Amino acid sequence: MAMELRAEMAANVWKISVREGDAVDVGDTVVILESMKMEIPVAAEISGRIRQLHVREGQVVREGDLLATLEEPPPAGA
Repeated sequence: MAMELRAEMAANVWKISVREGDAVDVGDTVVILESMKMEIPVAAEISGRIRQLHVREGQVVREGDLLATLEEPPPAGA
């Protein structure tokens, strides 16, 4: 199952903290957005792997834009 991380506001992509294929846990920072001189971390909401990054550093995003797709690991024994 895949989960999408989306921007909650218009901002600049200040830093990408992961690469495609990296494992992440709930709460790990995936992307840091910058808006009005404030840094806004965007954290993984599930544990899994980064399937795809949809942004690059320096890019301007709008509210609702897709930042990254995470993939949950298969259930144990599957």
